[in-house]
Amino acid sequence: MTQYLDFEKPLAEIEGKAEELRAMARAGEGVDVEEEAAALDKKAANMLRDLYKDLTPWRKCQVARHPERPHCRDYIKALFSEYTPLAGDRNFADDHAVMGGLARLDDRPVMVIGHEKGNDTKSRIERNFGMARPEGYRKAIRLMEMAHKFGLPVITLVDTPGAYPGKGAEERGQSEAIARATEKCLQIGVPLVSVVIGEGGSGGAVAFASANRVAMLEHSVYSVISPEGCASILWKDSEKMREAAEALRLTAQDLIKLGVADRLIDEPMGGAHRNPKTAMDNVRTALGEMLKELDGKDAKALVKDRREKFLNMGSKGLAA
Repeated sequence: MTQYLDFEKPLAEIEGKAEELRAMARAGEGVDVEEEAAALDKKAANMLRDLYKDLTPWRKCQVARHPERPHCRDYIKALFSEYTPLAGDRNFADDHAVMGGLARLDDRPVMVIGHEKGNDTKSRIERNFGMARPEGYRKAIRLMEMAHKFGLPVITLVDTPGAYPGKGAEERGQSEAIARATEKCLQIGVPLVSVVIGEGGSGGAVAFASANRVAMLEHSVYSVISPEGCASILWKDSEKMREAAEALRLTAQDLIKLGVADRLIDEPMGGAHRNPKTAMDNVRTALGEMLKELDGKDAKALVKDRREKFLNMGSKGLAA
């Protein structure tokens, strides 16, 4: 059953009525409802198009957080073959908010790393809602070092509200782990490409996305802080998250203009959760093209490319 966002309630009513009519027909009540149901389908399709043709930044945040949106595990299952998960930071524990391992993308060996939020209550608790602890970032560092050693491209899938701010995480060096992961992204001499598939929250996302190429799905977001957190700090009122979302310029479209992101990946009408296969196929195409752009570059050129990208970040939109 589709879960509807707040702004989709009128759409939910129309699609619900169409389904009710078809349920009556399936129950054998002897009524021909297909023509009326088809008319409702057409009305719903038009409404969906109108709702999504010009989403506000806050609505994009809602879409990026949709519980049915494909997550890292879904992408790994759909896009990669021979996936061999690697666990643990060889120091404290295995953080289930970060998953990664060796795999093949279109028969090309790669290292894939990503945040995993979970898709039901049990898995969300196990994955800590995609909020990584220090051991998660240290696991990512270990996997990046392995990829560097064996000359494997690194693909990161970013989907986190931010790093976990709990007491235990801080005691184990959360800030240091994030900084080291970001540093490792900038140091490795292999291609590093990143896709923001949902939320890219704060340093917890930067630690995976300091890449040669950063792509964002059409309705994903990437920001230094959540709109709710920003509103609480600036206006002492978390209910002003809509204004904060506007001010943060966190949409894929804004970030491409600023030079923070390099590529926009189209989503199906209504968001990736309405047609996950199409969304994931689009990500596969983007990953292949980004890796191809980096083929033939040696380690020094890849590191230089990354360095220049981040030194120039933001200058693209300053003149506008």
